Amino acid sequence: MMNPYRCPNCKTNRSRFNIIDQVVNAVRLDPQSGEVIEDYNGRDPGPLHAKYQGPVKRVQCGSCGLIEDERSFIKFGEIQE
Repeated sequence: MMNPYRCPNCKTNRSRFNIIDQVVNAVRLDPQSGEVIEDYNGRDPGPLHAKYQGPVKRVQCGSCGLIEDERSFIKFGEIQE
C-alpha cells in the first residue's frame, strides 16, 4: 500500500521523490587491495559476518536531496498543517 510522503527537511515537497531500492550483496574483501575475495551471493556468509538489517527502501527528496528511511517521509506525510 502506498502512503503520502512529505520531506521532513524542506517541509514543502509532497510530490517529487526518488525511491531507492537497497540491494544487499555480502562479500569478503582483501584488506590490502580492497578486491573481492569471496561473494556470498545467495549463500550464508557464516557466523562472523553480520547480516544486513537496514531498510529495504530509502527515499530521496527531489527538491532538497535529503536521503532518509522511508518511514520518516511517511510519518511526516501524516502530519497535517
